[in-house]
Amino acid sequence: MGMHRDAHIVWDWNGTLFHDVDAVIGATNAAFAELGLEPLTLERYRELYCVPVPKFYERLMGRLPTEAEWELMDTTFHRYYTEHRVRCALAEGAAELLAGWSSAGRSQSILSMYGHEDLVPLVRGFGIESHFLRVDGRTGPSGGGKSEHMVRHLGALTVVDPARTVVIGDAADDALAARHAGARAVLYSGGSHSRASLEAVGVPVVDTLAEAVEEAERLVA
Repeated sequence: MGMHRDAHIVWDWNGTLFHDVDAVIGATNAAFAELGLEPLTLERYRELYCVPVPKFYERLMGRLPTEAEWELMDTTFHRYYTEHRVRCALAEGAAELLAGWSSAGRSQSILSMYGHEDLVPLVRGFGIESHFLRVDGRTGPSGGGKSEHMVRHLGALTVVDPARTVVIGDAADDALAARHAGARAVLYSGGSHSRASLEAVGVPVVDTLAEAVEEAERLVA
């Protein structure tokens, strides 16, 4: 089977296709409360958030969390998030964009740092799984970056050319992972980062997923 020459999109999940920012902020503040830290507003979160996540906590605490603190905060975060994600939905227009990209004969996939065993049924529950060649979530410890995962993800997509691939995500780490794997990136401002912090990465930044798809088409035209 030969390699496709059409554009391929690798979608991020949390904060991109899945509009879960309220659950993420709530979970972050629940984790902070365990250590007596002040809660964050959405604006402050977007200004400071970074990967790896312990570095984000260092920005707030003035030091890296201890191993015990990290485990406590990580466990609290995921417990709260799992309870509250049920009220979250796909981002505006996401289902239509996925269907349109597939209908045009183009391929797409998901790579997320959300746990694989939680991600797959969540994607399936929205009735969109059939649009993707592959859905990969994180395996192993949480909190790290996406670069090596992106290399493995694209390596498993043997019919996809990384040079014709655009990663669409909401975090600077998505662009870094794309670059590491030989792909392009478009960053979406509706998730975890402020627009200013995304623009500092040096890739196109958009405010809607529809604009992200248009920009992806332009990048690989």
